[in-house]
Amino acid sequence: MKAENLRELTAEELTQKGRELKRKLFNLRFQKVSGELDNTAELAKTRKDIARVMTVARKKMREARG
Repeated sequence: MKAENLRELTAEELTQKGRELKRKLFNLRFQKVSGELDNTAELAKTRKDIARVMTVARKKMREARG
């Protein structure tokens, strides 16, 4: 997921995307604990995606305020 693509989304879409990624991270953590997760790099990738979404959302909020 690129920040470039995220900038095109609305604030509501970014919020939804953040929720989806947090849900995905929860499920990945559960899979890791239960031994089902094969690709542990997916955890780091998802965390970084969440950070990107939050960064873009925060920037949009600041721009809206002026």
